[in-house]
Amino acid sequence: MVYPVWLAGFALLFWIAERVRPWRKQKLFRAGLLQDVFYIVFNAHFFGMLVGIATAGWLRSFPSYAPVALHLMEAKPFWLQLVVLFVVFDFLKYCIHNLLHRVPWLWRFHKVHHSVVEMDWIGNWRYHWVEQVVYDSLLYVPLAFLGFSQQAMFWNGVLATFFGHYAHANVRLGLGPLRYVFNSPQMHIWHHAHPDCGPTNKNFGISLSLWDWIFGTAYLPSQQPPKLGFAGIEQYPQNFFQQMIAPWRRFGH
Repeated sequence: MVYPVWLAGFALLFWIAERVRPWRKQKLFRAGLLQDVFYIVFNAHFFGMLVGIATAGWLRSFPSYAPVALHLMEAKPFWLQLVVLFVVFDFLKYCIHNLLHRVPWLWRFHKVHHSVVEMDWIGNWRYHWVEQVVYDSLLYVPLAFLGFSQQAMFWNGVLATFFGHYAHANVRLGLGPLRYVFNSPQMHIWHHAHPDCGPTNKNFGISLSLWDWIFGTAYLPSQQPPKLGFAGIEQYPQNFFQQMIAPWRRFGH
């Protein structure tokens, strides 16, 4: 089954879940919704396809990489490849996400994602294309040398999409003790909290919250933050094209 089918299926699943069991009262057609629809089409299909082609071409252009590849997972069963890939990928994403907040020039691009002020599942796809380049450069190329199968890479992408949608969704669905392992809307909403509402640089986990609990970046109060965003968000552009330009303009100041 091709990825766009899974993407559409998850979109329908979480759209229904947000109608049936919402956590917050939000309008059906919230502000910025059409813009985020454009983001999901651009980031999930067009730009994602270009990045995949570019990565494959880069690897083919360096035939000498094969002798130094570790091939650690090449002969392993599919289920083991998927488990290892899911955990390793998610740990690396936790580290990269941390960098996006702490390195000033990376934060300029990551601000696009934090410009969401009404959170729902589709907010998962609001991010600058440079952010995707950073993730892919630090994830896919190094792990390609470990010999994971294309099948494992595909299903890892499907799982990551599910957990990304879930973490951003406006759904009241707690995980109980599993909150110490998996990310959730109740935890991730505080990652997007405005600095006026609580601590910043918390809850960097993508699919797994495990890393936040291990490294002391977890924050999970019982209530919701009354405001999302970052300092100065009132002046931040809320238009797709302006948001694509905004980080570059900052380099000139």
